[in-house]
Amino acid sequence: MCQLLGMNCAAPTDFSFSFRGFAKRGGETDKHEHGWGIAIYEGRGLRTFLDPMPAAISPVAQLVQRYPMKTFNMMAHIRYATQGTVSLENVHPFQREMWGIQWSFCHNGEVPKYSHIDPCEYPLLGNTGCRQNCTYHPVGDTDSEAVFCAILNALKAEFNTLPTLPVLYETIQRLSAEIVSGDEELTIFNFLLGCGQYTLFAYSWPGARPGSSVWNGLFYTIRRPPFSTAKLADVDYAVDFSKLTTPADRVAVIATKPLTVDEDWKEFKRGQLLMFDNGLPYSELYDCDEVEQEGRGLCSRVLRKSSGRELMMTGCMKFDTPALLRRLVDECLTSGNKSDIDGGNEQVWARNGVDLGCGSGRSGLAFRSCVKNMTGVDLSSEMIDKARERGCYDRLVVGDVEHALHQCGAACADNNDENPPKHQNGNAETNGSLFDLIIACDVLVYIHDLQPVFESVRNSLMPNDGLFAFSAEFIEEQEPSGEGKEEKEQEEEPFFVLQSCARFAHKRHYVEKLVRDLGFEIKALKVSKLRKNEGRDIEAVLGVLGLPS
Repeated sequence: MCQLLGMNCAAPTDFSFSFRGFAKRGGETDKHEHGWGIAIYEGRGLRTFLDPMPAAISPVAQLVQRYPMKTFNMMAHIRYATQGTVSLENVHPFQREMWGIQWSFCHNGEVPKYSHIDPCEYPLLGNTGCRQNCTYHPVGDTDSEAVFCAILNALKAEFNTLPTLPVLYETIQRLSAEIVSGDEELTIFNFLLGCGQYTLFAYSWPGARPGSSVWNGLFYTIRRPPFSTAKLADVDYAVDFSKLTTPADRVAVIATKPLTVDEDWKEFKRGQLLMFDNGLPYSELYDCDEVEQEGRGLCSRVLRKSSGRELMMTGCMKFDTPALLRRLVDECLTSGNKSDIDGGNEQVWARNGVDLGCGSGRSGLAFRSCVKNMTGVDLSSEMIDKARERGCYDRLVVGDVEHALHQCGAACADNNDENPPKHQNGNAETNGSLFDLIIACDVLVYIHDLQPVFESVRNSLMPNDGLFAFSAEFIEEQEPSGEGKEEKEQEEEPFFVLQSCARFAHKRHYVEKLVRDLGFEIKALKVSKLRKNEGRDIEAVLGVLGLPS
């Protein structure tokens, strides 16, 4: 199948190093010899170079490698034809104008719903309604271009005003799930979608073709200070980026297979959608919203953007989970229940707090005013760097939730002015300070077995006054009926489901049993309908738990 390359940058960046190795795969180090293309954003414009020749020997590809171009945002594609002839009209990236914005798209994989079908019979997505409403149609013969047109037609039907980034992210995620739904095992759907000079979406539904051992997925790496030397995997060539960059540089590189041998490449999860901006990946709606607030959202001269009031009236301002969770915690605290521990600042009631899966730090900002010593924890070093820029944490740790709770508790014990209370539960691994507040905002949706996390929280939370504030997703439970009821009770369904958006939803009774078995008290629980997954309702959950004294 084909291969993809994308770059998203914090400052205008030369892409020739990555493209040099990538082009070698177009007929020299790999078999992708049926054409290549590249799309490079420059302001509101989009440069595209397309050639049905193999990239490894294409004079146009050699020109691009020598051409001194820099960009915030680009994508490239090398083709191995599984559908459509080897011809210019079937070469990616594809390009269309919508809302006065240049959109670009390239795809790796095979989408059965759009494969070998008459263009008049392609499935319509979202709210497209009927074919008379379709503005965009494929020129060539590939399922890739047909899918691109279907996505654009659905977006155009969905919005009368320019969507904000979190709304656009949520819609692209929903449309991607719709494309995969019903053909999950046969579909391979990895794509890059550019929508202007700053924003690049990347989605992965990986897999291998029947009879093939070649895995088709997506990987990404972040090049950031302190820069070092990177060596290409497909050619004997290396660059010391520390001699060519500034502290302001940061580059996200996305590829079907890692391009270098000495960088940390991370594979996308199945069904994961990432929005890249400023050289960083984002997957939470409130992070997308912050990028929007920084003025880096969609920019159009012909279509106005929805106002905040309009978004609120249509229910689209539901993505600030940290603020909603903070509000729920505040509702749990009646005046006088928490003693002042910060010299007259009545807002500060927690001596030690930890933000599990802190991401870019939005939860830290939401809770900073009530915590004296705040620690942030995340698996991603890129997100830790972003959180550090906010200045809302006293300490930041790269690591998993359970290990970090033990490590952070000991550090808090060392940092406190007074002698802090110690763990009373007899767990030898957790002999540091107890936390007054533990936050898990948009974290549990990435963990299938919650028991180890809840056990670590119980061992780290202050009895009586400590609070555990979390968000999660519940899946509607299927009620057994008739003769198969007893059999279904014996064959219990899994307590979680992995949704097509790469997030876990858990059964409500499973979470409630964990709460009871581990001795938590429910202080507050708010549940609201969120979406459907394979016909079953998914509910958004905000909860606050405590421990008895």
